[in-house]
Amino acid sequence: MANQKAFYFDASACNGCKACVIACKSKNALPTGVNFRRVLQYGGGAWVPDPEYPDILMPSGLFAYSLSVACMHCEEPPCVDICPAKAIEKRDDGIVLVDSDKCIGCHYCEWACPYGAPQFDADNGTMIKCDFCVDVVDQGEAPYCVASCPMRALDFGELDELRAKYGDVAAVEPLPSADLTKPAFVMTPHRSSQPVGAGTGRIFDDEV
Repeated sequence: MANQKAFYFDASACNGCKACVIACKSKNALPTGVNFRRVLQYGGGAWVPDPEYPDILMPSGLFAYSLSVACMHCEEPPCVDICPAKAIEKRDDGIVLVDSDKCIGCHYCEWACPYGAPQFDADNGTMIKCDFCVDVVDQGEAPYCVASCPMRALDFGELDELRAKYGDVAAVEPLPSADLTKPAFVMTPHRSSQPVGAGTGRIFDDEV
């Protein structure tokens, strides 16, 4: 899609501080347990006996990295197609939005999304998710998560331009394969990043 808005994330710069999560949560007044943006802490490795002193354990293959993820405003968003109320639409600029006036809170979009982006708003009985801070983006400003990052690990722009600048990597472990939905997402992997489907670690923490 021409003029597809997208997020960029630099995993080599992210320190896992979750400032992006807090900024998003504050801007959208989200309740406890609901986060439009999450920071996944992924890592692995083992502790093995020292060859000379077997009673002492030494690290072996330890690694860890952080991933800041939100709705990917996919080029092929399954949430749009599966919604029985036609409450989810993809704008001409690629931003995917939920119309709360049409939403019936059936959870179908949540089940269809491999990123877990749509979440249930119990107070209103509807699904909600990241809207790319469309209100400020339409005014020419940056999404709150991008503006809040102290490490400048987040950016946004046109997908083609981000790919030309940063490459076309769109997934590492533990994210789903980019082939599923063609996410509007570009990233610079951390040096310890593992390929999708070949992960040896686990998610340690993704809540605020």
